[in-house]
Amino acid sequence: MSHAPVLNLALTTAASRIEAESPADALGVEALIMAAFGPGRFAKTAERLREGSRPTAGFVARHDGRIVGSVRLWPVVIGETAGLFLGPIAVDAANRSDGLGAELVQACLDQARTLDVGGVLLVGDRAYFERFGFVGAPEAILPGPVNRRRVLWMPTKVEAVSGPVRIG
Repeated sequence: MSHAPVLNLALTTAASRIEAESPADALGVEALIMAAFGPGRFAKTAERLREGSRPTAGFVARHDGRIVGSVRLWPVVIGETAGLFLGPIAVDAANRSDGLGAELVQACLDQARTLDVGGVLLVGDRAYFERFGFVGAPEAILPGPVNRRRVLWMPTKVEAVSGPVRIG
């Protein structure tokens, strides 16, 4: 089930390809995510943190009016720390080598810094996400199996987190 983001803040500039997701984007975002990850995405632990929740914010990129990139932030609590869970990041196959994914991640991090949260959690490739300030979060316990080396935290107010991760 896809929901419109609670926050709909426009971060668009003349140089940016990224804009806030609107309610009208929901079907296009869902189609892009399905094309990128297929039905197997529903078996992933990260999906447990999105089920029954509404995104705090979402961002899209378009080409010729079609959504070619998408990412969302979801409210979570890690132990006692309010945070945001980033993902999924989906980019159309034809646009995967031009930095669009990094622009989408940066839009989320810029948004997160304006909110009253400890930071941003994700499951991803450490080598890719370190450039944004993400560090390992081995003490964050997700609700299912996950490669612990891929659990990452980007602090905005709280340097490290520990404890169970649940929907915020």
